Amino acid sequence: MPNSLLLGPIFIPLGFAFIGVLLARNRTLQHLAGLIGAVLAWLCSLGVLAANLGGETLVYQLGGWQPPYGIVLVGDLLASIFAVTSTTVIAAGVLYSLGCKDKSVTYTAFMPLFLGMGAGLSGALYTGDIFTLFVFIELMVICSVILVAISDDRLGLEAAIKYLLISAMGTLFLLIAIATLYAQFGTLNIADIARRMSLSERPLLAQAAAVMLMSAFLLKSAVFPFHFWQPDFHTTAPTPVHSILSSVVVKVGIYGLIRMLTAIFTAEAPLIQNLLIVLGIIGILFGSLGALRTYDAKRLLAYSTFGQIGFILVGIGWGTTAALIGALVYIVNHSFIKSALLMITGVVTSRTMPKTARLSEIGGVGKTMGFTSGLYFLGALALAGVPPLNGFISKVTLIQGGIVTETWPVVGLVVGAGIITLLYMTRTWQLIFQQPPAEGMKLKPYGDSQLAPALLIGVCLLLGVYGAPLLDLATRVVAQISDPQFYIQAVLGG
Repeated sequence: MPNSLLLGPIFIPLGFAFIGVLLARNRTLQHLAGLIGAVLAWLCSLGVLAANLGGETLVYQLGGWQPPYGIVLVGDLLASIFAVTSTTVIAAGVLYSLGCKDKSVTYTAFMPLFLGMGAGLSGALYTGDIFTLFVFIELMVICSVILVAISDDRLGLEAAIKYLLISAMGTLFLLIAIATLYAQFGTLNIADIARRMSLSERPLLAQAAAVMLMSAFLLKSAVFPFHFWQPDFHTTAPTPVHSILSSVVVKVGIYGLIRMLTAIFTAEAPLIQNLLIVLGIIGILFGSLGALRTYDAKRLLAYSTFGQIGFILVGIGWGTTAALIGALVYIVNHSFIKSALLMITGVVTSRTMPKTARLSEIGGVGKTMGFTSGLYFLGALALAGVPPLNGFISKVTLIQGGIVTETWPVVGLVVGAGIITLLYMTRTWQLIFQQPPAEGMKLKPYGDSQLAPALLIGVCLLLGVYGAPLLDLATRVVAQISDPQFYIQAVLGG
């Protein structure tokens, strides 16, 4: 029975997406069904994590085929920490959509597509087969592209087409890598490929496959030089979708990089990690300065994601135990912080007529929104790494990892970028919530619901005040992935 829990985060959302199609005539029932499906998926991911903490790695063989010949789902600690984070944020996104005033949210296709995006995300995290990874990523991409295309923003369709074309390049990279590995080893099972790589000399095509896989994962996470699609695509998305895209969907590429470095390409890892440090530094600089100079509150948070992903890449690049722990803690905490901030921004912009996030037009909109102002302020402090919020734990653990490596210029950059984050977040908070509104500004009496972002900010406070369990979990994850044989034996036995 425990192994069957792996099916929940994938097939429950797909099942409720089908139910949503049947309930297309009743938006309220459709969205409630979506919320039930998202919560059940979240509970299943928690069940998988609980089994992992009990010392068990869950493996489900689809169709009863023994690996490496069949498709398997694998729930180890690395997959579980990503999956629990993702399903939590997706459930919050569904909850937000219940009180969202966007016209696109009322479309009958919105909730089934939203759940499909969540199912693809969970499938990409749990799959133990590299071709199935491609299938789930494409499901996630197709659903997210359509959700952006139907956005209320008139530029949504243009942004969706841009990303669809750019994503095709990432798909090409991924398919070439899959074909290369299959031609070399005759298998698509990640554990079996890792076993064969560990037993033999590096095959001729190994490095080519590593380059293709890394390029695909960097594109999915909008890392330089594949970053240019992200601001337009994320900014024009409906608020519930944007809160998922910029918080957990971009982490799929990060998950792929970690799995690739710790299981398959362990010999090539030092070279790749050095490259990740360089790309992470570029991301930190570009993201921080872009957010400092942008003109739109949602776009500011999209640029900020560049910088936050840069922090994570630097941690992975350092590669020490302490740095990897810091990177994992950063991944979890950033997901909750960024999703909450995007939802709060959506609450503010939903009060304007017409709805806009341009900083020149939303100054003073939140002057009378005291509760919303408090939520945004806490989220801003968390993103900048101010105690006692969870962002502080992220920054401290990451800096500790850098101190171990003694790369002082990069450590200094991490600290300095945190100060820049505090600067642009507090400036935006003052602009929206502290200055008086422009004379004659007309606001809607009610905006989007604040329940979902309030719950996420509560999680940020909890993980800041009581962060030991997350640190302990991240430590166990790093200990597990540091030995490639653990994953290989869990899947293949022996």
